[in-house]
Amino acid sequence: MSSNTYPSVNDLTLEERASLTSGGDAWHLQGVESKGIPGYMITDGPHGLRKSLASSTGETDLNDSVPATCFPPAAGLSSSWNPELIHRVGEAMGEECIQEKVAVILGPGVNIKRNPLGGRCFEYWSEDPYLAGHEAVGIVAGVQSKGVGTSLKHFAANNQETDRLRISANISQRALREIYFPAFEHIVKTAQPWTIMCSYNRINGVHSAQNHWLLTDVLRDEWGFEGIVMSDWGADHDRVASLNAGLNLEMPPSYTDDQIVYAARDGRIQPEQLDRMAQGMIDLVNKTRAAMSVENYRFDVDAHDEVAHQAAVESMVLLKNDDAILPVAKDAKIAVIGEFARTPRYQGGGSSHITPTKMTSFLDTLAARGVDAAFAPGFTLDLEPADRTLEAEAVETAKNADVVLMFLGLPEAAESEGFDRETLDIPAKQVELLEAVAAENKNIVVVLSNGSVVSVAPWAANAKGILESWLLGQAGGQALADVIFGKVSPSGKLAQTIPMDINDDPSMVNWPGEEGHVDYGEGVFVGYRYYDTYNKAVDYPFGYGLSYATFELTDIKAEKTGANTARVTATVTNTSDVDAAETVQVYVAPGKAAVARPKHELKGFKKLFLKAGESVEVSFDLDERAFAYWSEKFNDWHVEAGEYAIEVGTSSRDIAGAAMVALDGDGKAEPLTEWSTFGEWSCDPVGSKAVAAVYAAGESGELPKLPDNDMMRMFLRSMPINSMPMLMSEGGKKITAFMLDEYAKLAK
Repeated sequence: MSSNTYPSVNDLTLEERASLTSGGDAWHLQGVESKGIPGYMITDGPHGLRKSLASSTGETDLNDSVPATCFPPAAGLSSSWNPELIHRVGEAMGEECIQEKVAVILGPGVNIKRNPLGGRCFEYWSEDPYLAGHEAVGIVAGVQSKGVGTSLKHFAANNQETDRLRISANISQRALREIYFPAFEHIVKTAQPWTIMCSYNRINGVHSAQNHWLLTDVLRDEWGFEGIVMSDWGADHDRVASLNAGLNLEMPPSYTDDQIVYAARDGRIQPEQLDRMAQGMIDLVNKTRAAMSVENYRFDVDAHDEVAHQAAVESMVLLKNDDAILPVAKDAKIAVIGEFARTPRYQGGGSSHITPTKMTSFLDTLAARGVDAAFAPGFTLDLEPADRTLEAEAVETAKNADVVLMFLGLPEAAESEGFDRETLDIPAKQVELLEAVAAENKNIVVVLSNGSVVSVAPWAANAKGILESWLLGQAGGQALADVIFGKVSPSGKLAQTIPMDINDDPSMVNWPGEEGHVDYGEGVFVGYRYYDTYNKAVDYPFGYGLSYATFELTDIKAEKTGANTARVTATVTNTSDVDAAETVQVYVAPGKAAVARPKHELKGFKKLFLKAGESVEVSFDLDERAFAYWSEKFNDWHVEAGEYAIEVGTSSRDIAGAAMVALDGDGKAEPLTEWSTFGEWSCDPVGSKAVAAVYAAGESGELPKLPDNDMMRMFLRSMPINSMPMLMSEGGKKITAFMLDEYAKLAK
């Protein structure tokens, strides 16, 4: 074998093939150096590189890693609604992997924020699968454009931390297909992540790592996935079953490669399956060889910090701005209250914890920019009781200020990988401090730091302005100053609804499960799909976000471009004297449907930067999938014929206008049987002809006449036709036989 020829599975012994399906240690692939297959490193993401300093020994230390750019976690970056910016973040992450000789970075995580209490919501993208997929794809495409792999995770239905290692997520096929799969599906089909990480949990009783339907039937055969599947760390409980299901790589190693060898020898693993899984590992190594062969590469620390800065700017969502309290004049007398201003919470806890290359707090930025402000910490960043001395100092500091900037939020102890939150509330001592300051000064802007939504309604009356800054990464201090002082206008939009109360969330009925399982009883009605459909009051709706500018959406039009496709156009105008960005959102609202469907669903968005007074026309092409639902009857996507509204707006509840399109439908029809209802026969293209023949035969006397009063027709419509004798005795039996015979003739 020449040095320029990469090995294949055919060059390996059985033992060597088996060895490729397990890691070398916690952070390395298992190479076969004698055959030219290196054991490259893989490390955590997903919002930056977390290469553990102990990784060379195979150990794990979540807080000891090489310096890397800490970009805003998905909690913030998802609010940018800017796929191009997210792609730039991915490119920067890929460059840092090249420097550190990391072949695969573990992320992004695109699990759905089913419930805002989920402990890992900070590193997931949205309650909406369309938004999650169309944003996070930028990380995958950006990283892989540099020759480094990503690991799309956690496949699938990892939506809580409680009992996450073993809980069974019991979910309908329709909810899986419409809510929990589409982000993965879109990224697989458009960007082909080099790896996918399966989740810990079971799905309908089967561990993800051993789920052949999940890893092979759906992922590979339906979606065309070409990469490898690895386990989450410790998620593989049966090497043989997992490999047969389609798991290429166990991580970390359990040092049980002999199990694979024995199973291959005794026929429990077919040679072809082992070869497929092992060849996938060789292919992964070969994809990364070029990037891993670059020597002495150094990424531009300052340039990457600037990408993190821009990402942080676009992550913030302005929720409230009464009396135009923002932006703040630089010559205003400013009081800054809250320890978060000095000690920012810029990332989440757990396996994604990064050591940043730089770190700038809001107070640091004020000092660097020559902005004078009085500061008082007000509280400690823990869950301990209030410190009355700190409170009194804060109230005194705020008394005579023109504007009080209060930095509130969740300390790291309140949310992290490994546990779910118990409340939506921020710590009581912070709310009490806000109330005390508001008693002395009404000009308050609250700046929030949190990885998932927090309750706002209980304290919002005490703030004229509310800026949701999420977790902003290492450049958050500069970004906050840019927005607060008006250097740029906030442009973020909520990627998850802020409810009035956690008990308004439909998943709470089953959260977080019991006796080893959790029922996803809300089905497809997750987040705004529930709140908007059932007209539930929310604090701030999905897609919401204010600006220092004002915008108008006009000339909303839709045209049919195919049997079940359409294009919608609108004109967006910046009606203010402030240059700023607006995100146009497109929702599809089905008409009458055979199944319960949400009021509307996001199916398109575009972020546009417009100068003051500028107008631009924007268009969206909606494919057949945009109008479809998953039919369990057909076990496929289904578009019903009929009218659909295409809504254009700036949030799920701020709809500027809608245009109607009438679609042909996909023509799918289930064969009629004696168990089909009379109503189903009447609606079916062929069955309706048989029904017409029954009525004609009744008029001619060939058959008994069908009931002609409203009550009897109502009963008849809902009956399977084999129950007609219940209404019409022997005559009903004759009608059933006639219909089945007529249908057989017509269907030929």
